[in-house]
Amino acid sequence: MTTPQPAPVPDAGHWRTFLWLWGSQALSVLGGGLTGFALNIYLTQTRFPLDSQRAELAQALSLTALGWTLAALAGGPLAGALADRWNRRRMMLTCDLLSALLLLALTAVIVLSTPPVWLLVVFTVLQGLVGTFHSSAFDTSYSALVPRDRLPRANGMMQTIWSLSGLLSPALAALLIGLPALARRGDPSGLTAWLAGWTDGVPLALLLDAGSFVIAAAVVWRLSLPNPPRADLNAARRPSLLADMTFGWTYILARRPLLNLLLTFAVVNLMTSALGVLHPLLVRFTLAGDLKAHGIGTETALATLWTAMSAGGLIGGLLVSTTGGLKRRRVLGVLGPMVLAGALHALSGVAGTLTLTALCIAGFGIMTPIMNAHSQSIWQSQVPTHMQGRVFSVRRLIAQFTSPLSTAAAGLLAATHSPGALLLWTGVVMLIVSAAQLLNPVLRRLDDPAEPAPAPGDARPAMTP
Repeated sequence: MTTPQPAPVPDAGHWRTFLWLWGSQALSVLGGGLTGFALNIYLTQTRFPLDSQRAELAQALSLTALGWTLAALAGGPLAGALADRWNRRRMMLTCDLLSALLLLALTAVIVLSTPPVWLLVVFTVLQGLVGTFHSSAFDTSYSALVPRDRLPRANGMMQTIWSLSGLLSPALAALLIGLPALARRGDPSGLTAWLAGWTDGVPLALLLDAGSFVIAAAVVWRLSLPNPPRADLNAARRPSLLADMTFGWTYILARRPLLNLLLTFAVVNLMTSALGVLHPLLVRFTLAGDLKAHGIGTETALATLWTAMSAGGLIGGLLVSTTGGLKRRRVLGVLGPMVLAGALHALSGVAGTLTLTALCIAGFGIMTPIMNAHSQSIWQSQVPTHMQGRVFSVRRLIAQFTSPLSTAAAGLLAATHSPGALLLWTGVVMLIVSAAQLLNPVLRRLDDPAEPAPAPGDARPAMTP
């Protein structure tokens, strides 16, 4: 077998490349936030505006979220295997362009007709598939560009762009959605006449998102990204694609600390993945009295909660980015914030007013990027770069397989139960589970050096580090 050549050590030039990659993806993430918020408002106010349509609205919100999640999970193992085989830069470039085409197609459908819910679900399924291929290539690309001691900072920056998107996207989307109504109030002519003919500005949000993907593709096209070599692909016994798709399972199951961390996140995701379903319902029903008393509309209230979550996330991301996070015992940077996030998640369901609910959600948002950045740094430090596509795809599958269950259960339970009560009890469970893991001796070994990974197809017994 040919001896693999070591991957180049990241240097200052690689860090500059990461900054360009980070900036381009920040733009497309902002566009993605516009689409997510616009589709939620489209379903809440345009398709199902009546209180009597509560069950239909809950079902539509859960189906669209479920379509994306299931597609992303199902496509993960294949995407990860291909990310370790193919040119990662070309994968990202292709996925950015495909995302732009999908958004243009959905824009045309919304402008020309009233799309049925099943068509919106198909869109989110395709979006989820393309997104998981992009994520597999992107996550493994930037970890090869960043020195290990800077990984928490880089991951904090990645968390920050998601939070910044959530902070800016609701306000920008709300502005875009209201433009056609503003155009109809005046004397429509030229561009305003074109806008006045639309029911709302959802197509504008989708078009801006498509443009952000085109710009991201243009930046990636000009970058040079490292592709760590895989000697086994040139060996006489070349591993099959199926072997690559199952490799991540062998790697993770042989390492109990990493597996325990994933199962903890699986429980957390079961408790929190339905926020996209529960928060609109919380605004429409649980907080209805408070909103009416203060003259606040549904759109404004939902934007407030999304902004609170993202503002908190931005603060948490900036904290990790500026301080560099924990250099040792990074598992404490995961579990400590997780306990606090569970408590705040529970309180958000019983706060009773928009202001207190937003404060709880903001606190939850602060904790999220801190625990995610430390978790990502643990994985990037312990998994060799040329294996990360295969391992990280299975990692996502194990940690997030409960997300579809959470979304589906929320769609069913929210039709008959208070969304506030659902937030309360899921938060309590999250708090108990994460607090118990602080006492787990297996998780405390996460900072131990990782063992060399078994080669694909190696049938040796599972071992713990």
